[in-house]
Amino acid sequence: MANGEENRDGSNDNLSWNCGAEGETDDAGIVQLRGRQARNLMAILFLSQGVPMMLAGDEVLRSQHGNNNGYCQDNALSWFDWRRVESASGMLRFMRELIALRKRHASLRRRRFLTGRPAQGHAHPGIAWHGERLHEPEWQNPRARLLAFTLGGDDPGEALLHVVLNMDDSACHVALPTVLDGRRWHRIVDAAQSSPHDIVPAPREAATELGHCLIQPRTDVVLEAD
Repeated sequence: MANGEENRDGSNDNLSWNCGAEGETDDAGIVQLRGRQARNLMAILFLSQGVPMMLAGDEVLRSQHGNNNGYCQDNALSWFDWRRVESASGMLRFMRELIALRKRHASLRRRRFLTGRPAQGHAHPGIAWHGERLHEPEWQNPRARLLAFTLGGDDPGEALLHVVLNMDDSACHVALPTVLDGRRWHRIVDAAQSSPHDIVPAPREAATELGHCLIQPRTDVVLEAD
């Protein structure tokens, strides 16, 4: 409305959720959930193959207050508020560590399509898909809200990554793949945690998971075998 277009300048097909309140709120539970959802979305983006594309300000939770077409707004709606670097420092740190994680793992930056076959000299396939149980992704279940996958690298010495995306409103236990050479799974990303526990810079600083792990509701988790 502020640009004089009477809401005719953007689509009304907005696949979004306000987490229980519209606009700004002081409800601590809603604020916490919105932060978790922001971490979930960015984790999915940076764990995907291809070049991540994001808008400047996403790393500090910049908002256009529901306006999905703010390009012509020369005001606070579209300006970058540098004070958010401090007020959203936890999200900024999360983004920095996601970038570092992506740089650390060539398996997140492949230049070829994934085939599901192991690279030469590697015991694990390039990718393996899972659900709550190993090797049982629920592709045909329209109600499924959990997906997991394991990434193996082209280099036999590269650490494995196991990613669990739980978009359900319930917690669940998921099975973890067996790893060789005495490696163990370490939880390096957990979007349900607050900063600085939501992401750790190295697996040796993370908790060890054996056999299975608990995933909180609406949470992305990444484990690294090291």
